[in-house]
Amino acid sequence: MVKVSAVKPEHRVVRAQAVVVNDQQELLALFNDGKINKDMIAVVRYQGPRANGMPELHKLTPPLAVLQDQGFKVALVTDGRMSGASGKVPAAIHLSPEALADGPIARVHDGDWITLDCERGVLELEVDAATLASRTAALPDLTHNAHGTGRELFGLFRANASTAEAGASPLFS
Repeated sequence: MVKVSAVKPEHRVVRAQAVVVNDQQELLALFNDGKINKDMIAVVRYQGPRANGMPELHKLTPPLAVLQDQGFKVALVTDGRMSGASGKVPAAIHLSPEALADGPIARVHDGDWITLDCERGVLELEVDAATLASRTAALPDLTHNAHGTGRELFGLFRANASTAEAGASPLFS
């Protein structure tokens, strides 16, 4: 899902290499260390309903907007959630199947070329099918997803969430 109401037309198509992280704190650390001052598509995975219980990824847009204001082409791709996703940076959110359900986002590597074209509704990982199929998803330690900032409330959701296509509900599968 992409919402482009606040994205200027000149920022709606981004083709760049992936910078892959497994949570928003990791991306913030790269930003603070000046390691992502370049054209890039931030891939933030393991943030979907099964992996993280879907808390808000509220810290991502500000640093990406800074990079965009510096003239870099940037975008965000995630299996997580951003309320409304109305920001000046193009963001493809709620990717499904999510990384924890072995979705393609789990097999994206740093440096892979990605195109996000919000005008045509295209999100393309420029990796051939054989290479993608040969990659195995390395499951990160997700224990930190269970505690802090209200995450205890999402335990039932993480354990029982259905796929996004089925409504990502812990009540109905």
